[in-house]
Amino acid sequence: PGTPQSDTPKSAALAELPAYAELYSLSNFSFLRAASYPEELVEQAHALGYSALALCDECSLSGIVRAHSAAKQRGLKLLIGTVLALKSTPFKDSESGCVDISETALDLRLVLIARTRRGYGQLSHLISCARRAAAKGDYWLDRQMVEDNLPEECFALWLPNSDEAAERYAFQAAWLQRVFGNNLRLAVQLHLRGDDRGELQRLTRVGERFGIRLCAAGGVLMHEPSRRVLLDTLTAIRLGRALNKLGYAGEPNNERHLRDRARLAKLYPPALLAETINIADACDFSLDELRYEYPRELVPPQYTPSGWLRELTEAGIRERWPQGVSPKVRNLIEHELGLVKELGYEHYFLTVHDIVAFARRKRILCQGRGSAANSAVCYCLGITEVDPARVDVLFERFISKERDEPPDIDVDFENSRREEVIQYIYAKYGRGRAALAATVITYQSRSAIRDIGKALGFEDAMLDHLSKAIYWWGENLEQQLADAQIDRTDPKVKLLVELAGQLIGFPRHLSQHVGGFILTERPLTETVPIGNGAMADRSFIEWDKDDIDALGILKVDILALGMLTCIRKCFDLISAHYGKHLTLATTPREDPRVYDMLCRGDSIGVFQVESRAQINMLPRLRPREFYDLVVQVAIVRPGPIQGDMVHPYLRRRSGEEPVIYPSPAPPHHPEELRQILGRTFGVPIFQEQAMKIAIEAAEFSPAEANELRKAMATFRSRGTIGRLEEKMVGRRGTRGYDEEFARRCFDQIKGFGEYGFPESHAASFAQLVYVSSWLKCHYPAAFCAALLNAQPMGFYAPAQLVRDARDHGVIVRPPDVNYSDWDTTLEPVSGGFALRLGFRQISGFPQAAALRLMAARDRPFRDVKSLQEVGISAAHIRKLAEADAMRSLFIDRRQALWEAKSLRDAPDLPLFSETRDEGAEPAVALPQMPNCEQVVADYQTLHLSLKAHPMGFLRAG
Repeated sequence: PGTPQSDTPKSAALAELPAYAELYSLSNFSFLRAASYPEELVEQAHALGYSALALCDECSLSGIVRAHSAAKQRGLKLLIGTVLALKSTPFKDSESGCVDISETALDLRLVLIARTRRGYGQLSHLISCARRAAAKGDYWLDRQMVEDNLPEECFALWLPNSDEAAERYAFQAAWLQRVFGNNLRLAVQLHLRGDDRGELQRLTRVGERFGIRLCAAGGVLMHEPSRRVLLDTLTAIRLGRALNKLGYAGEPNNERHLRDRARLAKLYPPALLAETINIADACDFSLDELRYEYPRELVPPQYTPSGWLRELTEAGIRERWPQGVSPKVRNLIEHELGLVKELGYEHYFLTVHDIVAFARRKRILCQGRGSAANSAVCYCLGITEVDPARVDVLFERFISKERDEPPDIDVDFENSRREEVIQYIYAKYGRGRAALAATVITYQSRSAIRDIGKALGFEDAMLDHLSKAIYWWGENLEQQLADAQIDRTDPKVKLLVELAGQLIGFPRHLSQHVGGFILTERPLTETVPIGNGAMADRSFIEWDKDDIDALGILKVDILALGMLTCIRKCFDLISAHYGKHLTLATTPREDPRVYDMLCRGDSIGVFQVESRAQINMLPRLRPREFYDLVVQVAIVRPGPIQGDMVHPYLRRRSGEEPVIYPSPAPPHHPEELRQILGRTFGVPIFQEQAMKIAIEAAEFSPAEANELRKAMATFRSRGTIGRLEEKMVGRRGTRGYDEEFARRCFDQIKGFGEYGFPESHAASFAQLVYVSSWLKCHYPAAFCAALLNAQPMGFYAPAQLVRDARDHGVIVRPPDVNYSDWDTTLEPVSGGFALRLGFRQISGFPQAAALRLMAARDRPFRDVKSLQEVGISAAHIRKLAEADAMRSLFIDRRQALWEAKSLRDAPDLPLFSETRDEGAEPAVALPQMPNCEQVVADYQTLHLSLKAHPMGFLRAG
């Protein structure tokens, strides 16, 4: 709906109507209970001339930030509240003497609206208590919990059930008055259900009897009545019923939408409408009042935050540059420290440093990335290993004076040990001050088709056919169904497509972010509710990354990376077997042999450049220095490919075409883009370059550049990034830039909208590319062992990794009961080390059995029966035999299987043991298993074979 203009007849008519504030509305963030987005409710309320709107999602504040941003744009007062269903427990009110003995599941419904900042904190804390008392996605709240966590600075709107008996009203009223006092109101909802007059009279008598003031409330579930069918469909999905069998659970009419004030004036007495304004006027809180406070205990008492950050930075300078730091890097450090101090972000960097320091104490490999992470200060603090002298990153991409937003540092940890870091954070700050951010899981095409199809009564087979017909999420559902030859003229199919189009994008549920931690000085529940995660020992807040950014809240991303696990395991193997102690920082740099290997496309197992597309690019790009790896990581991405930047870059780099920098028309500086595009031969490759071009060539303001940064940040902002095209292309044209160049740059940015990749991230990843390449080049056996021990990860299965290692001269030996450990290990051979596959490679063989076998291996096992004597079960011995892991017992696979199958974990029952010959089983000469059967058995048990390639048996000769 459009915004009414003050000089129109409609606006004049609205001004004559009674003022009204909607005190009870739910958005689709109540998950399957309402049918409109928070933004839609705000826009409609503003268009109808409401004085205020209260968003009251059920036991949740998850949609409130979106409503807040929309309300600020529209100039509408937003009230923050929630609706709660109290569970019934036997309870005696001490003052009235009333006893509640009901055993019904839902006893009492309340709307709580925050009056002040303190009231908002009480409301958020109460929601957190209710959510933490139940499993993920549910909540538990009773009267005692309300009394223990009393939201005394909140209005309470009582939503009485019209079917309640008089004695139940008496009990509820007595308890509510005692708990909420003058903040209590009795909400009157009139939805044209045939007894509105009787309902109003009944509630008026209740209010007069107990001295409770009445107010109007809409119980809004949709912004306009056209969403009614979708609303009933959501109810059917939530209850697991067919839409045509919804019965009284559905809405009887369309009245639960934002109604115009003329209609409300006919339904409600003026006093009830006026009371909504009184309540709205008494509420004096906005999310703008939230002030984020960083954790402060990391600063010693004798230091200021900036002083302690400088102290740690200077210590890092002495460690990183023992011979002294260059003037260029020193100036960069001083610039960054000054900017951090000016913007007050010292605690943020100190917090990340503390987490990284814990990981290093525990020998957990980690690596920071992002523009803030790839800074000189973060290099000194040990957060990243990317030397600022090697890469010119844009520190202001995430930290600048023009934007009042916190920086964003991602830290990757070993995927096998990240949980240790997560639990350290929980232990250090407590569950009340640390939680993960949320991720809003939304309906996509297939999930919408499937859920709505069930509600419409489609058969399971038809639903499978319909969902498989969807080959792309988002738009053109009708066309996609037509391509699958589904009859679009069928009324049910037409309704399905219409409803699915409305449902796509709706929040489905909240999930925890992969690793984005929110840390605060004060209890986090005073800022945002916390709920339980599906995983044990996990809790997360109700706001996602976009909400956090909108409110300027700190987030530290604690992420997992399999290659770090691999590199750490490889470092350990090299240290144990070669006596050389390596780290990410001490791995020898710029080794020509490493670059020679990469130029050949020899990169199986290497981080980020092992895909077929990257392997094909390596011989064409021919990296010879670290910055070439930075480009290599970033160039095989949708942004440069979609913008047609790849081939021009390769041709210019090889000298096949001249390097030309686009120039503006006079009086602008003719080479203003040379500094931006110099290192990439005049071709924009990275996000930072696109931002700089927008600022320099298209004269974007800081606010517009920030909007562009956010649009490039994730594929979900494709719609946002499209709106910037006219600004970028049009402004460049007015400054004399070639339109074709402008279009190509913008196409690249649209590609970034699909999958963004900034130079700062590419630099961090390039560091791991180089280290993993160096390990593969110089220690191929240790690198292959580490890859196998870090599975699953990467593009390649163990069979391909082992094949590649053997191609590089590594001797690989099979698992064996007398030689293998759980992990793949190295064994000395003449001139180096061979690879011994570990028990982890045997399908179905558990680690506990392997550890038991290894612990009992003080001397070699002589026969199959001796394995059982050390506590290995017969079933697990058969697994070892099937994997041909008994060659050191001088028996082949078939003989080992014969002997293993004769073993039993328990003696025979007496009845059978008396009749059984207890003598030794006679030896049987079994024929050797053919090599082709051996290979098949290897793949069945180990997923690889060292004996032959399967195709070798099919080739002639």
